[in-house]
Amino acid sequence: DNTQLLHAGVNQWLAPYYIVVMVALTAGTFSAFAQEKFSIGLILPMTGPFASTGKQIEAAARLYMAQNGDTVAGKKVELIVKDDTSAPDVTKRIAQELVVNDKVNVLAGFGLTPLALATAPIATQSKTPLVVMAAATSSITQASPYIVRTSFTLPQAAVGIADWAPKNGIKKVVTLVSDYGPGIDAEKYFKDRFLFNGGQVIETLRVPMRNPDFAPFLQKVRDLKPDAMFVFVPSGAGAALMKQFAERGMDKAGIKLIGTGDVTDDDILNSMGDVALGVVTSHHYSASHNSPLNKKFVEAFTKANHGLRPNFMAVGGYDGMRVIIEAARASKGGSGEALLNAMKGQSFESPRGPMLIDPQTRDVVHNVYIRKVEKVGDQLFNQEFSTIKDMKDPGKAK
Repeated sequence: DNTQLLHAGVNQWLAPYYIVVMVALTAGTFSAFAQEKFSIGLILPMTGPFASTGKQIEAAARLYMAQNGDTVAGKKVELIVKDDTSAPDVTKRIAQELVVNDKVNVLAGFGLTPLALATAPIATQSKTPLVVMAAATSSITQASPYIVRTSFTLPQAAVGIADWAPKNGIKKVVTLVSDYGPGIDAEKYFKDRFLFNGGQVIETLRVPMRNPDFAPFLQKVRDLKPDAMFVFVPSGAGAALMKQFAERGMDKAGIKLIGTGDVTDDDILNSMGDVALGVVTSHHYSASHNSPLNKKFVEAFTKANHGLRPNFMAVGGYDGMRVIIEAARASKGGSGEALLNAMKGQSFESPRGPMLIDPQTRDVVHNVYIRKVEKVGDQLFNQEFSTIKDMKDPGKAK
């Protein structure tokens, strides 16, 4: 009896310590469980002049997760969205914080070329895969061995229209591009191919990227009287250009507008009005792309985003999430080199059509379409009428 009393006393005395130990063990279990995450740092311009890019990509990324689940290899997929305000120094700082503090498995987004290039050294140093969902200068993937691109390249888009134009009565062209990496790519690859095809580029004009005023440039184009003006402006800037093109009566003067698909971006096309009718561009995606998968994508995206039409930025974000999630599955929720290697060589059907991540260049290989703006019912669409299949980036052609 004395022994039982002694044990009871000891147990009573030790009870608080048992509780402390159990709480500690439980907390440790929860802590370990809480760390079982697969984190994606999505860095996008969510405010400022390029906010539409961020909005489209984030919406598409969330749609992909809603359709395909938010767990991979037993880990919860966490999307950490950060606004970089389109400033390279801000983008770089955010990327550093995401890698060091949040321990993200992947960096993704990058609405503009300077933002992707600013972050490339961080991807290399930390061995963190960086998925470019928007920026389109050819050289981006060469800035780090950890960069994979799911958007497109400007040379891919530019050569398509440079092949089409001379065969369709356009012999003399003035080029007008935004003065930064993608614009310079577009100008170079359009001009080189157009000259090769027997065309003539009578002037090359570059517009400042920040607060652009197209008016004096358009007046110069009108004075030069080319058959057409070839245009590249970043996503979202096409509406202002088209408005000034109409105000100057360029279309009435018989000057056609051709370009890469950024200028007739699906996101803003309906706001341009009838001046956009007949504009021919080359690009890798149109919301009216005629495939069952794209019809489902457009319907789901529109429904989830209060009637917003997805544009080429959205498809870059949607496919980017596909590449990340499938790589995470293949590498069992891995990171670094294992995750990167699982991204290389992925081949799949996208809303844009067939798509491949080139295992050598880590760049996108896809179809490029020649399209014309037409009215379908009461809406404007880029209607595809010709296809250049499986185009690699001409900027990397050997």
